[in-house]
Amino acid sequence: MTEKERQDTKMATLYELRLLFTNGEKQEYSIEEIVELLDKIAMAKDQK
Repeated sequence: MTEKERQDTKMATLYELRLLFTNGEKQEYSIEEIVELLDKIAMAKDQK
């Protein structure tokens, strides 16, 4: 994987997080909820 591909992947992941938070029903998230969302994204990326 090139440095450009790594940067693209990082930015895509950050955008996914942004969408999860802005489209979610909640205005505030606990640390546990944030960690759960991060875990879901990581597991989905592993399956690709």
